[in-house]
Amino acid sequence: MSTLLLIHGFLDDVEVWDDVVSALSDDVHVIRYQLPGFGTRTGDTTPEPTLEALADEAGCLLDGVAGDTIVVGQSLGSQIAELVAAGHAGKVTGLVLVTPVPLGGTRLPAEALAPFRALGGDPAAQHAARAALSPALTDKQLDRLTRAGESARPDVVSRYVDVWNDGVPDAPPVSSFTGPVLIVRGGADPFVTTELTDRIKPRFRHAHEEVIDAGGHWVHVEFADQVASAIVAFADNIGGGAAAAGWRQAFAEQSKAGFADAFADDIVLDATTLMEPVVGREAVSTVLAAASSIYETLEFTAEATDGSTSYVQWRATAFGGMAIRGITILERGADGQIVSAAIHHRPLGAVLRFAAEIRDRLAEAIPAIHFIQETR
Repeated sequence: MSTLLLIHGFLDDVEVWDDVVSALSDDVHVIRYQLPGFGTRTGDTTPEPTLEALADEAGCLLDGVAGDTIVVGQSLGSQIAELVAAGHAGKVTGLVLVTPVPLGGTRLPAEALAPFRALGGDPAAQHAARAALSPALTDKQLDRLTRAGESARPDVVSRYVDVWNDGVPDAPPVSSFTGPVLIVRGGADPFVTTELTDRIKPRFRHAHEEVIDAGGHWVHVEFADQVASAIVAFADNIGGGAAAAGWRQAFAEQSKAGFADAFADDIVLDATTLMEPVVGREAVSTVLAAASSIYETLEFTAEATDGSTSYVQWRATAFGGMAIRGITILERGADGQIVSAAIHHRPLGAVLRFAAEIRDRLAEAIPAIHFIQETR
């Protein structure tokens, strides 16, 4: 599973994620970003609280991370998380927005903001506000959350109200992050409502929303196990998507090394052009590198993932414009590498022509591979 970068929200600290992290398996690598002015950084307001500055600082935590990352942000943290994901597209493969607010801000009028500004230095008011926004919180959870916010300076609290309310003034109508997105909200949250997420979801090209009916604004505290399960399922689906992305990139590069990087040692390749499967990273990479060089054009037109299996639909041309259509089925192992691939070409005439061409190209390199051929 990918590394998770967790970004908390307004008046919270990194410990707000404790129950979610406890619900994850031990092999999940977790990094938590502590916003300045809260928690262990109560006296630290560097950088100046702006969404851009906070995202720059949080993004630095990814510098030493090997492999892919999923960024998870809650409320105000969701605004920061989107900026981190957009700014580190090569490393961030997914974005989880928990009870999110729009990147462009909530834009509430001054009178609506006054109660939020007054929360600084008033533990009783914070306790009451959290109870109103998250009705399923237990007394223990309410007390823990209130302790997280009570030490924040009133001026810092007021400044952060402006941060999430104003948002990014020139927030684009379509997010700069183009990867998969999971939105998790509570059905009992009076702040992040259906109307609000209906404004957020269309900004992303690949967004899925999950609603925990009894959850409130701190749904990740109220129903930590369910939120953790949603994140894990999302990460598993991304793993399949990442395998497909590596496959597409290798075809684009027509690269034997590119294919090999994505494959398990004992990968099995089946195809309509083959009489029997090809087994092993070296042989399969050689076959696919040769096959990719035959295409004159290649376009991947649709993709879906179900657990460890990805389905990739494509169309291509070869041999002076001959049209070829197909579907590739990829199965990945627990480590994310592709353990089997099945390539289904059509129509039959193109299959036979393709098989003959690749057989000729590999006659010396791998003479033992048998391709289908036309019988008369």
